[in-house]
Amino acid sequence: MMQICDSYSQKYSLFNAMNRFIGAVNNMDQTVMVPSLLRDVPLLLEELDAAGGVCPERDPALPPANAGAYFSRRDMYSHYMLLKSIRNDIEWGVVQQQAGEEAGRKKDKLSGGPAADISRGLAEEGEAEEDLEQQFHYHLSGLHTVLSKLTRKANVLTNRYKQEIGFSSWGQ
Repeated sequence: MMQICDSYSQKYSLFNAMNRFIGAVNNMDQTVMVPSLLRDVPLLLEELDAAGGVCPERDPALPPANAGAYFSRRDMYSHYMLLKSIRNDIEWGVVQQQAGEEAGRKKDKLSGGPAADISRGLAEEGEAEEDLEQQFHYHLSGLHTVLSKLTRKANVLTNRYKQEIGFSSWGQ
C-alpha cells in the first residue's frame, strides 16, 4: 500500500500521466458544449507548436485511413474526436486482435522448414526475454511522452474553443 501512495505522488509516473490526460480530455469535453462548432476551425501553427508539434499537411489524394490522419487534417473537430477516442481506449481498453490473425502473422514471419521454424522461434523468444526490461522502459518512456503531448493538445483545444465562442475569460 505504501508503494502505491509513493508512486501516486511521483511527477513522472505513468498513472499520473494518464490521469492528467484523462482530466484534460474530461475538461475539454465539459467545456465544448457544441462540438460541431469545431468543424473547419483550424488550429493555429503556434497552438500546434505549443501542443507538442506541428502536424504535416495531408495529401488530399490519400483517404483518412487511420487515427493518425486525424491530426494531419488540422481542424479542431478532428482533434477533439481523436482525443476522446484515445481517452476511451485508455479507460475501457482496446479490442484485442483475434488469436487466428496473430497466429497467421507469426507464421508468415517465420520462413523455412518446420525445424528451422522451431529453432528460429526459440532463438527469438530467448532474445525477447533478455531485453524485456529494455523494451518496457523504452515503451514506458514513449507512452509518457505521447500522453504529455496529448494532454497539451487537449488543453490547447479547450482554450481555443473558449476563444472561438468568446469566453476567453473562463477559468483555466
